[in-house]
Amino acid sequence: MSVLCCCPILECVYCLGCARWAWKKCLYTAGRESENWGHATASEFEPVPRICRYILAVYEYDIRNPLWAPPGGYGIDPDQVVLKKDYDENQGKVSPYMIYIDKDNREILLLISGLNLAKESDYLLLLDDKLGQTKFDGGYVHNGLLKAAQWVFDNECEVLKELVEKYEDYTLTFAGHSLGAGVVTLLTMLVVKNRDRIGNIDRKRIKCFSIAPARCVSLNLAVRYADVINSVVLQDDFMPRTSVALEVLFKYLCCFPCILCGTCIMETFTLQQQMLQDPRRLYAPGRLYHVIVRKPFGVGRISPVVKTAVPVDGRFEHMVISCHVLTDHSIALMEREFSNALDTLKEKDRVLDIPPQQRMERSSSIAIEHTEEHRAALARAVALDVPESYSPSEYGTFRNAQGGDDSEKLLTQTLGSSRSRESWDELAVRLFETDESGQMVLKTNVY
Repeated sequence: MSVLCCCPILECVYCLGCARWAWKKCLYTAGRESENWGHATASEFEPVPRICRYILAVYEYDIRNPLWAPPGGYGIDPDQVVLKKDYDENQGKVSPYMIYIDKDNREILLLISGLNLAKESDYLLLLDDKLGQTKFDGGYVHNGLLKAAQWVFDNECEVLKELVEKYEDYTLTFAGHSLGAGVVTLLTMLVVKNRDRIGNIDRKRIKCFSIAPARCVSLNLAVRYADVINSVVLQDDFMPRTSVALEVLFKYLCCFPCILCGTCIMETFTLQQQMLQDPRRLYAPGRLYHVIVRKPFGVGRISPVVKTAVPVDGRFEHMVISCHVLTDHSIALMEREFSNALDTLKEKDRVLDIPPQQRMERSSSIAIEHTEEHRAALARAVALDVPESYSPSEYGTFRNAQGGDDSEKLLTQTLGSSRSRESWDELAVRLFETDESGQMVLKTNVY
């Protein structure tokens, strides 16, 4: 009898738990992730709309006679296009890409287009994503995207080397959207690790803009390369958020709502610490820029807001239940929204009437702030005990930093000598101190 009496109670508890979960998920909005991030400035966000237009130009068969140019055109000088390769020339190894010299902005750009729904080769590339299959530089990466990046690197490194040596003060910039964003992310990492093949270019001259990227690198790599890789996400976009293997996602794209619901359920019952402790879990790379253009639940528009940070925990971990999860992934829509956001940022600068000299000083201070934020993110990753994928390599990991580039020196300064392994207690004593209330806080003079 007592067992029968408990059944209605258990059923009520179960129903209340499900109702609470549904309520929390339905109220979860895109701005929740970035609500504590800092605001981006017009100067640091300025390249993003322009680069989106450049990526759109890769889709054109003939840049001199464009068919789908946005208002105002692509802003590309066809005479400065070094090369442009389509699917036939790429042998299905990667989506179309273009190398372009932007003399106005002093940049050498390699631009890669996104997924073409009509090309089987793009699907095969994206679906080559077995969990934990590929290790790279002390972490895990997306296997298919790494293969594509390696193919581009092997075929174009000589061209890039000639351009880098010819234009000595130009920035080498990699940019792509969706599938292409994942490829340029791993291509940038390959270039950073093999700079001797690109004319020994200084790391500070390398930049990457990953527009709506797939989750393609493990957490330690996502944080470590935040000084060169920038990911830009429009509000509710599903691609940087979905932790479901892309193989599963695109095989069952016809049942996307079911996958979305299943992903939400898994996220709800997976502890944050468990996510961070999984060395094979992939994330959106680098420094993140989150552009908010609508009110929660899409009930109306707001003045665009651009937030930026190098988060460790809370790096686009949760799917957003929204009717815009697919439309926010469109590169054409992104170009318009990012242009509007940049205009808003510039308008704020004009209202404040900041003198040119102070703007230059502010740009320098932003660079310093980004460096400090990057260091803090590395320290935060160590404090959360983000695991290594394997024993230290010649390139270094969170616990063992060797080599000569700026990032590895930064890791050495942050984490101490690479030749001695600290216990957790020793590390905690060095990174944290106890305040007056008895709480442990991060030391301000760790660096």
